[in-house]
Amino acid sequence: MEKTILSYDDLLEMLDDYLREPKEFWEGFYEDKTKDIPFFKVTGPDENLMEYFDKGLKPKKVLELGCGPGRNAIFMAKNGCEVDALDISENAISWAKERANEEGINVNFHCTSLFDFEIKSHSYDFVYDCGLFHHLAPHRRLTYIEMLKKALDKDGHFAIVCFNTDGAIDTPDWEVYRQKSLNRGLGYTEKRFKEVFENDFTIKDFRTMKKVSQPNEKFGEDFLWTSLMQVNN
Repeated sequence: MEKTILSYDDLLEMLDDYLREPKEFWEGFYEDKTKDIPFFKVTGPDENLMEYFDKGLKPKKVLELGCGPGRNAIFMAKNGCEVDALDISENAISWAKERANEEGINVNFHCTSLFDFEIKSHSYDFVYDCGLFHHLAPHRRLTYIEMLKKALDKDGHFAIVCFNTDGAIDTPDWEVYRQKSLNRGLGYTEKRFKEVFENDFTIKDFRTMKKVSQPNEKFGEDFLWTSLMQVNN
């Protein structure tokens, strides 16, 4: 029986039901490691993340959202960070743990949704998201931003990699629910991306990701945006 909507969380759950069940989708996505997915074949970090560290970003405690096979989490752990890395897919977490064990690197991997993860207020000085945000339904964005603000300490940084409109269709928010589909991910124009974040964050850096030919020690595709921000105080 469908339950009565009595809270904001009830409303979010109802809207979730309009769209695909995320855990089932991502378990299937990560089931076959040999698929021709750009980042499946790369073990190194995103080029922008490496650049942030090269330019002096040295976080101590990191939360990574949607860690996938763990390449960015492992890079940050190698650079002295204590890393909590989340992914909803058990297959992804298993793969990430396998990679970390092969390299003798300790990462705290958690198979959970961001929205189910218990975050201690202002406990991270860096939050990193490569690829989760553009798979997030519009009704979950406000909660996403509030959780980022809760997670970060006052001087912390948030960095993100997400689809631009070369990577996915610029589907308007209302159309997501008319179609009952995220169309394999939302493509963001620069204007739309900044509308989402600029009220709560100061955008320190925003650019197209640099395409990196493979094989290489790092990953980069130019159908993605990259951005580094800090919470407005």
